[in-house]
Amino acid sequence: MIYHFLVPLSAQLGAFNVFRYITFRSIYALLTALVLTIVLGPMLIRWLQKIKCGQYIREDGPQHQCKAGTPTMGGLIIGMAVMCSTLLWADLTNIYVWLTMFVFTGFGVVGFVDDYIKVVKKRNKGLSPAAKLGGQLLVAGIAVSLLIMEPAYSTTLSVPFFKNINPDLGWFYLPFAIFVLVGSSNGVNLTDGLDGLAIGPMIVGAGCFALFIYVAGHSEMAGYLKVTHVPGVGEVTVFCGALVGAGLGFLWYNAYPAQIFMGDVGSLSLGGVLGFISVLAKQELLLTIVGGVFVFETLSVILQVSYFKFSGGKRIFRMAPLHHHFELKGIPESKIIIRFWILSLLMALMALSTLKLR
Repeated sequence: MIYHFLVPLSAQLGAFNVFRYITFRSIYALLTALVLTIVLGPMLIRWLQKIKCGQYIREDGPQHQCKAGTPTMGGLIIGMAVMCSTLLWADLTNIYVWLTMFVFTGFGVVGFVDDYIKVVKKRNKGLSPAAKLGGQLLVAGIAVSLLIMEPAYSTTLSVPFFKNINPDLGWFYLPFAIFVLVGSSNGVNLTDGLDGLAIGPMIVGAGCFALFIYVAGHSEMAGYLKVTHVPGVGEVTVFCGALVGAGLGFLWYNAYPAQIFMGDVGSLSLGGVLGFISVLAKQELLLTIVGGVFVFETLSVILQVSYFKFSGGKRIFRMAPLHHHFELKGIPESKIIIRFWILSLLMALMALSTLKLR
C-alpha cells in the first residue's frame, strides 16, 4: 500500500523514489514484521493461555512434560505479521506476490484446522494423515498450476553447480513442484520438536532465498550469474524480508525455554512457502541444501520407519526425528538447537556459493 501511495508522488518529490527499490522495501518489510511480532506476541500468548490452547506432549519420547500446556498455534502471529508487512510494502499488482501469499495462507489454514482439532477440541491426533496431505496437495496444486500458466515462467530445471544443464520437464514439472512444496512443508513440521529448532533454520532459509529470488528477478544479475531469469519475481524479496522479520520476532518468544510454540499453523505454512519460493527462484534442487536440516530430519523418519518394518522391529536411531535421537543420547536440548542452527547457516553459505561455482 505504501508503494502504491508514495511511488506516484516521486514525480513531485524525488525523495520518494527510494520506495521503488525492492531492497529498501524488503528491509522495512523485515523491520515491520519484526516489530509487529514482538509487540503483539505477549497479547497472543495471554489469549492462548486464556482459552487453554496448550501443547500436548507425548509420553513415549524424551521427557518434556514440563512443557505441557505451553501455548501453541503461535504461527498465527507469524502469519499476521508477514501478511500485514507484505501488504504494506510490496507491489500488489505483482502476480508472484499474490501466489506466494496464497501458498502461505493455504498451508496455514490446513495447519490451523489440524491445531484446532488437537488443542481446542482436545483430540490429540488432529486431522487424519490423508486429510492433512489432501489439503496440502490441493493448495500446492492450485498454486503451481497458476504459476505454470504465467507466460514469463519456465518449466526448466536448474541443476546446482552445472550452468549448462537445464532440462525442460514440461507438464511433469507440475507434480515435481507440488512434491517440493508438500515435502518442504512436512519437513519443517517434523523439525518443529524443540524450542526454536525449526524457526532458526527457517530464518536462514528465507534470508538465503531472498537473495536467490532477487537475482532471478534482476535481468543483469541473472545473466551475469547464469541463473534463470523470471521477470517480476524479484518483488517476492519483500515477502522474504517480512518472513525473516516475523521469524526473528517469533524466536524472541520461542527461544529456549519457549513461551510459545508455532504449531502446525506455523510449521506447515512456513515449510510450504519456503518450497514455493525455491520454485519461483528456479532453485528447486538447491532447497535440499538450504533446507538441509529439514531434509535430514525427514530422512531420519523415513529410514527409521522403513527399517523398523523390514527388520521386524529394529531401529537405526534411538528415536526419530533425528533431534530426539540426540536428546536420548544425553545431549542438552539447547546444545542440539544451537548446533542445528550452525549446520543450517553453513549449508546456506554452501548454497550461496553455487552462484559462482558453475
